[in-house]
Parts: sequence; C-alpha cells; structure tokens
Amino acid sequence: MNLDKPETLARSVMTTCVNCEQCRELMEDAPCQYFPRLFNLADRAKAGGRPVSGQDLAELIDLCNACGQCPCRPVQSDIRRAKDAFVERDGLPLATRFIENVQLVGRVCGTLPSLVDAVMKSPRLGKLARRLVGVHADRKMPSFPRDRLARWITRRGLDRRKPAQGRKVAYFVGCTARYMFPDVAKATIEVLERNGISVYVPEQKCCGMPTYLEGDKPFTLDLVAANLPVLQQCVEDGYDIVTACPTCSFMFKSVLARDAQFSPAYRDRIRALGVELEGKTEAIAKQLAAEVSAPSGRTSSIAPEFLASWVVNYNLGLHAETDRGDVGYFAGWDANQRIKVAAHVFELGEYLGVLHREGGLHLPPMVTSEKLSYFPPCHLREQNMGRPWLDLLGEAPRTDISPVGQPMDCCGLGGIMGFKKDFHAASLAMGRGLIDRIEEAAPGRIVTECLACRVQFMQMQEKPVTHPVELLAEAYRAEKARFPLSEIGQGRGSQ
Repeated sequence: MNLDKPETLARSVMTTCVNCEQCRELMEDAPCQYFPRLFNLADRAKAGGRPVSGQDLAELIDLCNACGQCPCRPVQSDIRRAKDAFVERDGLPLATRFIENVQLVGRVCGTLPSLVDAVMKSPRLGKLARRLVGVHADRKMPSFPRDRLARWITRRGLDRRKPAQGRKVAYFVGCTARYMFPDVAKATIEVLERNGISVYVPEQKCCGMPTYLEGDKPFTLDLVAANLPVLQQCVEDGYDIVTACPTCSFMFKSVLARDAQFSPAYRDRIRALGVELEGKTEAIAKQLAAEVSAPSGRTSSIAPEFLASWVVNYNLGLHAETDRGDVGYFAGWDANQRIKVAAHVFELGEYLGVLHREGGLHLPPMVTSEKLSYFPPCHLREQNMGRPWLDLLGEAPRTDISPVGQPMDCCGLGGIMGFKKDFHAASLAMGRGLIDRIEEAAPGRIVTECLACRVQFMQMQEKPVTHPVELLAEAYRAEKARFPLSEIGQGRGSQ
C-alpha cells in the first residue's frame, strides 16, 4: 500500500473521524460541508451501499475550508496533507491558480481599476469576465481603489524604519486590505499613530492562507520563505507584529507554529535548560517565556501553548523521542523561528485591548448612533483571545453594539472558495443561517474585522459593513475636529 497516495491519506482521515464520531454531533450545528458529507459516505458504505471511491474522497477533502472550528488539530493537518497530495498528483485548474494568487489578482485589477469596475458592473461583460477566470457569474466583486495603498505608504515613509521611543509596530497589511479595502489599512495606521505607536510596514507577501487552503504547498512555502525571515527580524528589532486581518493572524499564530513545541529543536532547548536549572519545571518555563518574549517583553494569545508547564514536562520525558512530534504543515521550518514569530503576532483588536488594559489606549466617543451588530469571524474565534473588538467598542462612549450569530456560525465564503463556480451555491447556503440572524437583529450596520466576511455580507444583504478600526478612526477624526489643539490620545501608547 502506498501510504503517500492521496486516496490513502484521505481514507485514513475518514477512518479516524468515523472511529471517533465526536464531530457527528459537535459539528451538527456548524455550517460545515466536510463532516456531514464524511458521515454520509461512511453510513452509505456501512449500510451496504456504494463503496467510498477515490473520487468521493477527492471531493470530500475539497469541502474543508480550514475554518479551524473542528477540535482535532491532527485531523486538520491530515486533511491538508491529503489535499496537498491530490493537488501534487492531479494539479490545480488554471482558474484556481489565478484566484488563489490574491496579490496577482490585486495588482492586475488595480492597474486599471476604473476599467475593471466598468467591466464587472456590466451585466453581460461582467458575467463573461467572471467565467473566464473561474468565478461564479453571480459573485459580486468589490471595487478596486484608484490610489494604490503601496503609493500612500511610500508617500508617508512608512516603508522605512525610523527611530522610535516606546512601542513600535510592524504592520502586516494582508492582501484584502492592501488591494480591495485600503481604508481599513489607513485606519489601522491612524489609530496606532494616534496612540503614540510608531508604525513600520515591512516588505511582505500574502500570508499563504489562500494557497494553503487550495493545497498548493510549493506556493505556500514560497510565501512563508519570503515572510518569515522578515517578520523574525522585526521581532528581533523590538517590533510587535500587528495585523488587522484575523485570517493573517490565524495563519501566523496557529497554522505556522502548529506543533512546533514538540519539535526536536525545541525539545533540545528545554532539555538543556533542564540540566542548567536542575529539572525545575517552573524555572524552565519562566526562562523559556523570557526567551520567547524578548526583546519587547510582550507576547500574543498563542504564547501559552509553547510555554505551559505540561509542554516542558512532556519534552523532558523519554516518550517525546518516539512520539509524532512536530507534524504540522510547516514542520520543515525552524521551530524556534516559527514560535518566536507566532508569539509576537497580534490581531489588531487583541493588541489594542492589551494597550487599553495597560492604560495606554484612548477610547473616544463613537460617532455613529446606529445599532451595530458585531460578528466574530471563524479564524478569530480559534485564537483563544475572546472578542477584543466587541469589548473595546462596548466600552467606548455612545456605542450601541451587540454580538450576532451562534457560536458555530460562519459567513460561508471560505477564503477564495466562495468565488468558485462550483462552490458558490454551497457558500451562500453556509452563510444563510447567519444572515437570517442578522436580519432578525435589524442593525443599521454590521461590524466585523474579517474582510472576507465583509465580501460575503455584501453579497447576501444590503446593510453596510464596517471594520471596527474604521469606527475608531472615524471617532478620532471627529474628536480632533472638535478639539483641534488637543493632544488627547497622542503619545499614550509609549507608556
């Protein structure tokens, strides 16, 4: 039996899930396409129906959109491994290769944005253009900005390091904000600077989530190879890495560093500390924390996964030599580098929340008096940090904001999956329950930090959709207009 054969890998995942069956009930209320199909295939075969074929397995694996909501991390990794194997053997359609390269799409469409918008808004030409690139004819496309964000960043000198006192941030923009919603990126920079934080926008490529999702492992690894050393250098230079995109932060914090704490390199460091500190678990964990948090002394919500006492004890044990160890998607990369970067990546709301708890964030009165419905996206919920934006905006004066949706709700877009012709209908069906709950809440505006969710909400309903940082930036501008000579909010982040 060829253990690397795609069908073998996919069947192994299926066997694991069928033997456990926890997700048969756990994911019952989730708008997940993968598990219902998995158990349907298993039940059909068990009842004597048609056996599960290789085509069934390929189609099953393709239904997982890496939302991260299922509880079994090894299964998540094994699904990706099977997907990669199918793509390595069978290839990807040309249209998918184009759509997954979000940077290329952004650059191409951003070169002549007026022409692209005119074509996309034309009933006949728009549908034809979508079909040519593999996008469903009914998928609404956001308008591409006239002024490229890169030029705005260069004009402001944000692509160059500057001497800074106090906190300084390396801002990872993300493709959707860079090429489709630059006002979110500008608002992010404005809010950080308003609180006395120096902002630097380093050279960067796509975080890799779209290509990871599609099973294009070589492309994904190329993107990581470009980003990881740059981000590590930012960390070593004392920068906190901040992104306003929860998918980018999920990629760097949860996917990139998955299982790195069980790698031989990390185990060897723990064992060396064990000798130095006479096996005292608490002392070893404390020293590890100091090393991981240096030089800024700050770490994000993912850091406890690498620093817990049980991780130290596990790596000190003899069984760690023979266990599966670091089997994550990026196991071939330096584990200490992955941990270092992951522990210093903050989602923007998380970062501002920490700043607020330390007394360094100024929260002005909100400008809008609309009823706001806040939706926490899937990739945010998987980062173990609560709902920082909901907490922040809830504390801001004159804000009427409430969460909307059930714990397992998903907008349904699934990265680029919702743009594909074959997945469009399923994408809308996945998001239908959430949209119904939003309509029942009857807000004046929807608030979410996920720009992919924003695209889906724009597809399925008419309410305006806003990133929470845009609300905060708008409040700062209004406050500045009322008190033009005031220094409120300036410099407080340097505390």
